[in-house]
Amino acid sequence: MATLQLNNIVKDFGGTQVIKGVDLEVKDREFVVFVGPSGCGKSTLMRMIAGLESTTSGEIAIDGERINEVGPADRGLAMVFQSYALYPHMSVEDNMGFSLRLAKVPKAERREKVLAAARILQLEPLLDRKPRALSGGQRQRVAIGRAIVRNPSIFLFDEPLSNLDAALRVQMRIELARLHEELDATMIYVTHDQIEAMTMADKIVVLQDGLVEQIGSPMALYHHPCNRFVAGFIGSPKMNFLDVEVREASNEGVNVALPGGDCRVPVDGSGVSAGDTLTLGIRPEHLKLDDEGPLTGKIVVIERLGGVTSLYLEHGDSEWILVADGDVAHRVHDQVRFSFDPTCVHLFKGDGEALNHLHRHPLVDIDRKQNRVSSASDDQ
Repeated sequence: MATLQLNNIVKDFGGTQVIKGVDLEVKDREFVVFVGPSGCGKSTLMRMIAGLESTTSGEIAIDGERINEVGPADRGLAMVFQSYALYPHMSVEDNMGFSLRLAKVPKAERREKVLAAARILQLEPLLDRKPRALSGGQRQRVAIGRAIVRNPSIFLFDEPLSNLDAALRVQMRIELARLHEELDATMIYVTHDQIEAMTMADKIVVLQDGLVEQIGSPMALYHHPCNRFVAGFIGSPKMNFLDVEVREASNEGVNVALPGGDCRVPVDGSGVSAGDTLTLGIRPEHLKLDDEGPLTGKIVVIERLGGVTSLYLEHGDSEWILVADGDVAHRVHDQVRFSFDPTCVHLFKGDGEALNHLHRHPLVDIDRKQNRVSSASDDQ
């Protein structure tokens, strides 16, 4: 396969800078996901890699060779779009082999490549069908097969699952992960869905307003977000945030005031002083119902999802989301007590920057040992 290097990539549209200096290294056989809200620049960045958009400045290199001036057809890449873009009058086999036909690949070789891709994607029984006789998931597999037959150096996926229903998206996530393992390929994937990013990626690139907020493995971003934006974007339901006053701070921890009493958080409080206001963050799954807990809240909404139940709580001016066991018996308007482990708490400065945790989460190290990713951002 191939490596990809982006060096200070900038893109202007009519004087408006939409990509503001992106640096990124994609290693051979990595599955890298660009994730972020609509308008953050993730699709534009992918189109620049594909050659469908020019760069205003910066360098794009594949295997160390600059490709800025190389046309899309000559970059050795294959892109799968959100729209399947299949030819309705052609069979599945003809759709998958069309690019090879344009390249004047001999018919026997063309069929061999199509059959090999069809076996990987479990499309062999469907080769004679037209697109109208296929489900959405089958059409997306045909579009992926059309990319596979080209044997590209890098696969590019631009929100390929957005048009599928929830059940099909789950199925296709599994199939794409299996495909990555089977092809042992370098893949770059764009999505606004952080669940897709967390479940498929070796490395996640979180973008906002044309800038990279953080790069790292899924578990590194989950347990060690570098700022409030990443903390709030990664994880579902989203992280709870609460403004708190600092009681005491040192490089060995920070004491903050909570409605139920002070809490000591194991983060480096260098540069933080008593009386400062920080933002405390804790994930809903790290809160637990506790009859002796220091915090209380009134249940205003209950979302039962089977195995888990999300409780939306009010306490004065603060709101909390707590993920409990699916069989929890509480009802709306019930008053509950809850607690949390201070080692799961995050603290953020006024500019959103996270205070560094003193203890690295063990799952992040396991993640790296499995060769998911090795990145400076993992050490946040």
